[in-house]
Amino acid sequence: MERTRPKKSHKKAARKKTARKKAAGKKKAGKKKALKRRAAAGDLITDSIDAPRPRTRRGAATKKKTSVGERIREARELRELTLADLSSRTGISVETLDRVESGKATPPLGALVRIGRALEMQMGYFVSGAADKPLSVVRAESRPKVARRTQKAAEQYGYVYESLAPEKANRLMEPFLVTMTPTKFGELSIHQGQEFIFVLEGEISVKVEGETEVLHVGDSVYYDSSRPHLVKCHGREPAKILAMIYAGDK
Repeated sequence: MERTRPKKSHKKAARKKTARKKAAGKKKAGKKKALKRRAAAGDLITDSIDAPRPRTRRGAATKKKTSVGERIREARELRELTLADLSSRTGISVETLDRVESGKATPPLGALVRIGRALEMQMGYFVSGAADKPLSVVRAESRPKVARRTQKAAEQYGYVYESLAPEKANRLMEPFLVTMTPTKFGELSIHQGQEFIFVLEGEISVKVEGETEVLHVGDSVYYDSSRPHLVKCHGREPAKILAMIYAGDK
């Protein structure tokens, strides 16, 4: 007489499926709670992109670095927003946001301000470290570059920026050392807040609405960034500026 294999219990399979769903739900909820704790503690981001790795003992675990794009994605997912939602709030295309989150592009400073306001977070969460020290000192030899662009991207935006206060959380100002290169890129930027610029090297042109000024070494300018503005190299030589950005309240 031919033996028949016992059929798998449907109830047992259903219980396993339910258990897997519960486990996945707990994992997702745990991740969301962890993100909320990090945001509340000012730890939604960690090191700046190119900050030197801390020395550790052999075999000791090192904390994984997080890019600007990954921090933006974490903040967006924490608020259960889609790329389309963030695009509608910032005016930045879905394609561009996707490239930023995947690490294929680094947003210019004005775009970071708009993203920060759309996600109800300060711009500093995306560009620097989480430590909150009473005195934030940045040594010249270890100044963290916030953006290291490809040649193509550098030609488009014409600048690379370095954070000068990476270890001060909840700061009201965002100081940057900006190295500018000549570029044909000329799109006006608009975002909430105010900006101050001091020219350290070279020459730059600053356009605010219909007025354009050429600044030389030692010159400075202050303007409302809620007005259409554009800052770029003047001429064929690179320039270096100290830029202070106040993005306003979240």
